[in-house]
Amino acid sequence: MSAFSEALSVTSSGLKAQAERLRIVSENIANVDTPGYRRKVMSFQLEQSTEADLAKVTTGGIDLDKKELKKIFDPEHPLANADGFYESTNVDMIIEIADAREAQRSYEANLKMFQQTRDMSSGLMDLLRR
Repeated sequence: MSAFSEALSVTSSGLKAQAERLRIVSENIANVDTPGYRRKVMSFQLEQSTEADLAKVTTGGIDLDKKELKKIFDPEHPLANADGFYESTNVDMIIEIADAREAQRSYEANLKMFQQTRDMSSGLMDLLRR
């Protein structure tokens, strides 16, 4: 495998991982008002290549946040218990927006590296054609 294809492979793994992270954050934001919804959290893992000295990033499992659900007092709500409380969600919009921005910036950085690698490869091919 050439150095260019290895670099493209590594950056594409980062792009895929950050895209998955944005999907999870989007699901959390979409369910911010869903009673009983638990925030999803995702982890990243390093995947070491055996044939080359490469480390790609992959997504780990998707877990539910163990943080306690907020209790809301609303006796009129259909999910309210005998005391008038129901369990809301544990999604915090500030955290989700920060996660989305971080994932977006990481995605853009990986995309920039992908484009630079592609441009260098194209430049090398032009030099070889002369």
